[in-house]
Amino acid sequence: MSYAYLFKYIIIGDTGVGKSCLLLQFTDKRFQPVHDLTIGVEFGARMITIDGKQIKLQIWDTAGQESFRSITRSYYRGAAGALLVYDITRRDTFNHLTTWLEDARQHSNSNMVIMLIGNKSDLESRREVKKEEGEAFAREHGLIFMETSAKTAANVEEAFINTAKEIYEKIQEGVFDINNEANGIKIGPQHSPSNPALGGGGGAGGSQAGGGCC
Repeated sequence: MSYAYLFKYIIIGDTGVGKSCLLLQFTDKRFQPVHDLTIGVEFGARMITIDGKQIKLQIWDTAGQESFRSITRSYYRGAAGALLVYDITRRDTFNHLTTWLEDARQHSNSNMVIMLIGNKSDLESRREVKKEEGEAFAREHGLIFMETSAKTAANVEEAFINTAKEIYEKIQEGVFDINNEANGIKIGPQHSPSNPALGGGGGAGGSQAGGGCC
């Protein structure tokens, strides 16, 4: 299917916060409670519509372990959007956000749209991080914020789509240079029928195992 734009995303955050579960819920509409740790990087894609235009999201799900940090860093470059995820039931994953954010800002282009996600909102009884704390962190660092549940699918759709809307707005405002693919945006092939579809599948470093999950 043709598309107007392709946006590249990266999902980052500590291991076990539910990054792979969020991706699976968004691309396949299913929840997988038992999941192997992501080794290296996994890949998913889905079409969405914004402002009447077809947009393809190409999403790279990264391993949270420190040992894979260098692989993860290589994926920041060329990403238009990032989902920075923590687990509302594990305060340590919230405490590590600053490190993740510094890493992201250092290795990505300055216009990358970052969405902060407090995942596992279905586990209210085990909550260790208040919603207000997430909101305050996002405000302080200029991020969009949302709490999600990969298990119930609450706000999962919105998290990915709102990030895309923000990127789309930046394109309209001329903030992104869409002719430079290093920004994580490609103009789709639909304007040039002879052009075979750009982008597309293919894995990346490491195996295509599952991801440390919910």
